[in-house]
Amino acid sequence: MLTPASSATKPDPQDLLVWYDRHRRDLPWRAKPGEIANPYRVWLSEIMLQQTTVAAVKPYYLKFLERFPTVEALADAPSETVMHAWAGLGYYSRARNLHACAKAVMEKHGGRFPATETELLKLPGIGAYTAAAVAAIAFNEKAAAVDGNVERVMSRVFMVEEPLPKAKPLIRSLTEALVPEDRPGDFAQAVMDLGATICTPKRPACALCPWMVPCRARSEGLQETFPKKQKKEAGQLRKGAAFVVLRADDTILLRTRPPTGLLGGMVEPPTSEWVPDYQPSRAVLDAPIEARWQRLPGTVRHVFTHFPLELTVLFAKVARGTPAPDDMRWTPRLQLHEEALPGAMKKVLAHALGELPGAKGKEPGKKRAKGVSTS
Repeated sequence: MLTPASSATKPDPQDLLVWYDRHRRDLPWRAKPGEIANPYRVWLSEIMLQQTTVAAVKPYYLKFLERFPTVEALADAPSETVMHAWAGLGYYSRARNLHACAKAVMEKHGGRFPATETELLKLPGIGAYTAAAVAAIAFNEKAAAVDGNVERVMSRVFMVEEPLPKAKPLIRSLTEALVPEDRPGDFAQAVMDLGATICTPKRPACALCPWMVPCRARSEGLQETFPKKQKKEAGQLRKGAAFVVLRADDTILLRTRPPTGLLGGMVEPPTSEWVPDYQPSRAVLDAPIEARWQRLPGTVRHVFTHFPLELTVLFAKVARGTPAPDDMRWTPRLQLHEEALPGAMKKVLAHALGELPGAKGKEPGKKRAKGVSTS
């Protein structure tokens, strides 16, 4: 539902583009003025930017691009190499889909990304937003790329009372009506920049906004109350145990998680199941090998998208030559940084080993990692 505002005028895309030409952000994946966008780089950046900030993505993007400079290089890489390069960005299903998409582009499209929103949607891991963004930015197709920044801008400009996520179809329709014929790619990036730098979630700089006059929410002094959002219910806390084993040859017991599901294809020290009613007092029964287990003080906490996790950490030292259980392996402690460890498991290892990648001379539990509680 839109709130009428007789004094408001329709936002002009050209006003936004004039502002963008003066204030556009210089981003490593963005083509310079007059340059042609590289579809591979546009696609890679859009996948990385899902649920992740620009500041966090920049260093990962540059390292990833150095390692996989083309879609062919990415498609040819082993999945373990891709997952390791992605480690730290989170939402690891994106990395699996990224790899699958690169292979599909090579196998079905001869190494060239399809140029239309419709065809891009057929590729693995590409949803409505990414398809529209790549089509507009890389191929100048008239497509509406609607991310969180765009939703915020449009909900304020048009004063959309319906809360998100129900308002998504309406916001997409409003955005589509504004996309210009001549510069759809620049328009897509301009709205994103506007949301990221001017129309921010809190204390938006309305006086600097090229759409200040037609913005309905601003005219009512209600800009910070938009977009309306339905209250999210917090996921139930899950608990479990993690087992860090240090062998006498300075190796650590690790395993690779199944390729699908949460943290699919990532590496971890063995853990128990993660359930709300897990009993830490019985954790030793889930241990992967027989050993003298030491329960470390405190717990490791990590918040995933849908639930928080609390892990009790057990530590043990075993003799040189101790075999690894099936589907597990020993990895040199000083090579832990080469493994595709998600953030939660880095916290677990840091809690047990002191620091990563396993500096010698540290005793278990001496240095707490971020996300570790001693309560």
